[in-house]
Formats: sequence, structure tokens, C-alpha cells
Amino acid sequence: VSRSPAFISNKICINLAAKPSFSSQYSHHYSTNSATTTTSSPQPNIQHLITLADLSQTQIYNLLVSSINHKYNAKHLNKSSGAPLAGKTLALMFSKRSTRTRVATEAAVAYLGGQPMFLGSQDIQLGVNESLLDTSKVVSSMVDGIMARVGSHDEIETLAKYSSVPIINALSDKYHPTQILADLMTLHEVYLPQSTSYNAHLTHPQGTLPGRTVAWIGDGNNILHSMLVTLPKLGINLSVATPNDYQPIKEVVDIAIREASKSGAELSFTTDPMEAVHQSEKAKRLQDFAGYQITSELAEKGGANTDWKFLHCLPRKQEEVTDEVFYSPRSVVFQEAENRKWTILAVIEALLVKKGFE
Repeated sequence: VSRSPAFISNKICINLAAKPSFSSQYSHHYSTNSATTTTSSPQPNIQHLITLADLSQTQIYNLLVSSINHKYNAKHLNKSSGAPLAGKTLALMFSKRSTRTRVATEAAVAYLGGQPMFLGSQDIQLGVNESLLDTSKVVSSMVDGIMARVGSHDEIETLAKYSSVPIINALSDKYHPTQILADLMTLHEVYLPQSTSYNAHLTHPQGTLPGRTVAWIGDGNNILHSMLVTLPKLGINLSVATPNDYQPIKEVVDIAIREASKSGAELSFTTDPMEAVHQSEKAKRLQDFAGYQITSELAEKGGANTDWKFLHCLPRKQEEVTDEVFYSPRSVVFQEAENRKWTILAVIEALLVKKGFE
């Protein structure tokens, strides 16, 4: 299997160029604006998905294999799930709007025979007139699992600490684990030999993902943080280009370096988007991110392989990527969006049906 790199901007992931030279050292100063690295201690015998940093390489691969098999069975063989969640309820506690995550989660729960219960910020007292502690205890006493989309990461940690059922992080300001699973599933699918029928289930992701390179071009946000704690663990190289004031937090970078040292993955950090390819507040951000838009010219000048691919978690902003790239045959953003359903389905099955990650 050829090993082309991949690249990701603000919310963007592209598979790129000839393999650059990387270094596991970083020279920029990273702010430490988060107090914790992993989840708060959960209640006994309850597993949560707060960050993929908490999962082993094997557990991540097993989730990907499960996602791929569900897609093949449900979409291509029209098989029933057997309704293992019949009579079960998953609460969707979303303090922020969502399109893909909400639709993917509700569809996944329905396929498993369960009942999704959407609880938006206008529906419950999430951290407003009632503490997160109280909310966690009350809601978890009535449902079988909670998918939570929050603001600050400490909110998802508090929910997990006091919940009596599994908590799934649907997005926090620090991590977005289910998005990265969809990214990895999509990269696995697109770098298999072309076939007239779905064939992703015939090859293990361990045969397609290690040795590839992802280049991130954008800010140090929750998507990049999730990549940093996940990709090096799987032996995937990561090249990061962020403006000086938008770098990932140091503790997350430290996790990436530690995982890279185990797997042999290569890491690179720069403020030059071209280097990453090769290897008001809004007004201020537009100025700071000038030159960080993904274009065909950027990929060409950076030396991208002929088979580079473009991914984006959506919704996409015009200043992040040109229409030429976003709607080109290289773009697999809508396949990636669909895969949110299958990866979320695998996570729900693991936590609510199998009662833990294997």
C-alpha cells in the first residue's frame, strides 16, 4: 500500500504529498490552558468515551472494524441489527447546535432498536439553574447512556464523574473523539484498491493507516487535539501548521510525543502552512489565518502526491478551503460525514451493549 500523507486544516483533513522529514521536537511555546489530561475517575465498572487518549491502539482499531462492518451489513446487505437496544434510551444532551452529530446519533440508536431522546439547551437546566452534578445524577438515573455536546471540557468530565451510565463526548472545547474515528474510517476506505462493490470490511485498517501522514493547517482546536492523541498511537505521522497564537496546548502535544515514541510515528510543528504540506475576533482571525486556506496551488507547491485526499468535519467556511478543492473528486467530505453514523454506532454498541471497549 502506498503511503501518502494527509492534511487537515482548521477543520480540514487532506491526504498529501511526498513524505516529508519530521521531528518529534517542537520549538514553539504552548500555553497550558487546561488543568486535566484525562477523564475524572468514573464510577466503578462504567466506561465512557471522553477522549481517545484513554483508549488503546487495539480498542481504537476494534471500533473502526466495528464501524466498517456495521456500514457493510446495514447499508450494503440490508441486515437488521437485531435491536440490541430495544427498550433502552440514549439521551442527547446538546448545549450547542449540531447537524451531523445529532442526525448520526439518532439514526444509529434507531438502527440498534433504542430510543434517542434529544435534550437541547432550551429543554433542560443543563448547568443553568441546576448544577452539572445534579443534572448528571438525575438524567443518568432515567436513561441508559448520555451523548453530551458541551462547551468547556471540564463539563463533560463532571458529567462522567457523577453519571451512573456511560457518557460519550459529542464535542467539547478540547476533544471531538467521534469525528476522528470517522476521519480514520474514511481514510481507510479511500486508500483501498478501487472496487465496484464495498470492500472496506475485507482489509483491516492496520493494513492501510500506519505510515500515512496527516498535515493539519489551522488552529489548535478540539479536532487537532483529538488527532494528536490518536494518530501517533496508530503509527500515523502528523505535521501541524498553526499561527503563533493558535497552537495546541502543551499537555496534548506531550501525549502525542509520548505515543509517537512508542509507535515510531513522526511529528512536526511549524507556523508555515507550505512546510506542513511538504512535510473583531473574526476580523483578527481572518488576518491571522491569511495564507492558511486550502487550495490546489498550496497542495501542488507543497509537493502533494497525485492521490492526495481532502477531508473536512463540516460545516465548512469559505475562507478555509476553495470550492475548487471542496467539490473536487479529491474531496471525500460527504463520505466522511456519513461515516459519523457508523463510528458513533460502534461507540454506542461498545458502551451500551457490550458494556465496555474491547
